Amino acid sequence: MLTIKDLHVNIDEKEILKGLNLEVKAGEVHAIMGLNGAGKSTLASTIAGRGDYTVTKGTIEFMGKDLLELEPHERVGEGLFLGFQYPVEIPGVSNLNFLRTALNSVRKYRGEEDVSAADFMKLVREKAAALKMNPDMLKRFVNVGFSGGEKKRNEMVQMAILDPKLALLDETDSGLDIDALKTVAEGINAQRRDDTAVVLITHYQRLLNYVQPDVVHVMLDGKIVKSGGKELAAELEEKGYAEVA
Repeated sequence: MLTIKDLHVNIDEKEILKGLNLEVKAGEVHAIMGLNGAGKSTLASTIAGRGDYTVTKGTIEFMGKDLLELEPHERVGEGLFLGFQYPVEIPGVSNLNFLRTALNSVRKYRGEEDVSAADFMKLVREKAAALKMNPDMLKRFVNVGFSGGEKKRNEMVQMAILDPKLALLDETDSGLDIDALKTVAEGINAQRRDDTAVVLITHYQRLLNYVQPDVVHVMLDGKIVKSGGKELAAELEEKGYAEVA
């Protein structure tokens, strides 16, 4: 599904990714772990197509297409979703309007008709209830006044409604209490199917207690330096990055 070869990425002429390789197959959940500054968020932002990240070398292929040839909105239309470490607030835009506009944009890219108001409301209520979101939050401005846990829960609702092929979740466990962590994990597990994949970027083992990864990668200084099964995350938690990697 996703194949990255020898990826080099600069920010402000400073090289952050230094020859990264990664392959994610459909049906898999990958966890990428590493110290601050290793380049984990740069990888997620580069895949999503943020403009201030310059690819100087390498390739990213997604579902058989050259991702680097596509604009960010086209990447979303192809089935990518990026969950932010710090979800932004959008004053003046209600969650419902945001979600319906986003969904219809994806459907338009795929040559589909807009979702009807009735079908959209049925869908959004179903997804919000599954993730234990207070329905009143759907009427509020996007993330404005939300707690950290509510913002992450809101992102899980966004992901469920857009139903991406590949979800990139950048430290989505950051700042969550144990109840919110379990709810977010339920959202991730609900997205796990034979035709989808998830890449989790995280510092800690705790999220992986609820979302079992197929592959765990250790990232240091812009490269993946070690990969293994779920037991690798437990080893990192016990011994630290310096000893394991």
